[in-house]
Amino acid sequence: MADATEETYDEELADYEDDADAETTETAKTETATNQIGKGYTTVHASSFRDFLLKPELLSAIRDCAFEHPSEVQHECIPQAILGMDVICQAKSGMGKTAVFVLTTLQQIDLTQTGDVLVLCLCHTRELAHQINKEYIRFSKYMPEFKSMTIYGGEPVKTQQDTLKNDTPHAVVGTPGRIKDLIKREILDLGKVKHFVLDECDQMLVKLDMRRDVQEIFKATPRDKQVMFFSATLSPEIRVVCKKFMQDPMEIYVDNESKLTLHGLQQYYIKLTEAEKNRKLNDLLDALEFNQVVIFVKSVRRCTELDKLLQECNFPSICIHSRLDMPDRLKRFNSFKNFDKRIMVATDLFGRGIDIEKVNIVINYDFPPDSDQYLHRVGRAGRFGTRGLAISFTTDDPTDAEVLDKVQSRFEVKVDVLPDSIDTTTYMTDTS
Repeated sequence: MADATEETYDEELADYEDDADAETTETAKTETATNQIGKGYTTVHASSFRDFLLKPELLSAIRDCAFEHPSEVQHECIPQAILGMDVICQAKSGMGKTAVFVLTTLQQIDLTQTGDVLVLCLCHTRELAHQINKEYIRFSKYMPEFKSMTIYGGEPVKTQQDTLKNDTPHAVVGTPGRIKDLIKREILDLGKVKHFVLDECDQMLVKLDMRRDVQEIFKATPRDKQVMFFSATLSPEIRVVCKKFMQDPMEIYVDNESKLTLHGLQQYYIKLTEAEKNRKLNDLLDALEFNQVVIFVKSVRRCTELDKLLQECNFPSICIHSRLDMPDRLKRFNSFKNFDKRIMVATDLFGRGIDIEKVNIVINYDFPPDSDQYLHRVGRAGRFGTRGLAISFTTDDPTDAEVLDKVQSRFEVKVDVLPDSIDTTTYMTDTS
C-alpha cells in the first residue's frame, strides 16, 4: 500500500530529475526484479479463477465471459493484488491486464460505502477510458449496487458535475486533463480513493506535461491507498519513475524484452514505393481471409483519404483519428467493435490498449517510427494468445530499415519478407 509520511510524500513526487548514480542504482534494482520472473512472485498457483477466492458475483461474471483459465499475467498479479499490494506490471498486449485491475478493485471495493469515489483509473485516450469502463460494467454484472463513469474532455462539465453530485460512482475512469480540471473546480473529490490505477502508464509518465498532471491528481488522493501501474512496454527509466508513486511494489514483468512479441502472430514486411502501396493493399484485402483488419497510417489526412479510397473500392471500411469529435469517435469505435465494419483505418490513437477480439490482421501502411509503437500496433492482432497476421509496408526511408532491425533484435523475432501466399490456418482463429 502507498502509505508515506508527509515529508516523504512530497519528496517522492516533487522531482523526477534524479542524479545519474541514483538512477543507476534504481535501474540495477529493476533489472534484478526483472531477472526474477518465473521465480515466484505469488504464493497462490491458480489453474482457474476459482482458485483466486474471488467473490461469487465476480466468478459468475467471469463464467458468462467464457473465461476458463487465467492468463499468465492474471495468474501472477491477481493473488497479491487483491491483498492490496502496490503493483508495477509489464506484460505483452492482449494478455488481460485490464481484467487484473478491474477484478482486483471490484474484489476489494466496499459497496456499502456510498457517495465516495473509491477507484480512480487514469489512461491516455478517451477510447481507452470508454473501453475500461465497459470492462467494469461487464465484470460487475452481478453487483447491481456498483456504479462507474468515464470522465474526459469533449463532454459537458455540467453533466459530469451532476453525475458526481447526485449519483456518485464507486469508480471513475478518465483522462488526466479533465480529471485535473474537475479537481481544481472542487467538483471531483478524491479524498476517499482507495485504489489508484494507471493503464498504459508509460504514455502518461514519459511526457512531462502529462506526468505533472498525474502527479497533481495523485496528490489529491489519500496517502493510504493501493497503486497499480500497467503497460506493455516499460523502459528502465520509466520503471524508476513508477516506483516513486509506490511503497515496496510487487514488480511483475511477465514478458521480458525478448519475449514481448505475441505468440501465434505471423509477421512479414514488404518494401514498396509510395505509389505501390494502394495497389498492394487492395490486392491483400482481396486475397486474405480475415475477421477484421486494422490499417495504421501516420497522419490524419492519410487516414481519411485511405478510408475514402477503400470505400470507393467497396471495402467495408471506417476510420478513426484524433480530429473527430468524441461522440463520432465512440460511434465509429463501437461500430467496429460490434462487427458492423470489418476494416478500420487508424492513426496511432488506436495503437494502444484498444481490444477488439475479432481483429486478426494488422497492416502497417506506414511503418511505425519506433519499436515500441510497432509492438503496440501489431498487438491489436493475436489478442490473448489467438492467431494473427501483421504485414508492414516499408519504403526507401532509412528509418524504416533501422526500426525493422531494432524490432527483430530487441524482440528476438524474425520478420520475413512477405511471401506470395500465406497459409490461412496460420493466422485465422475460429471466432464463432
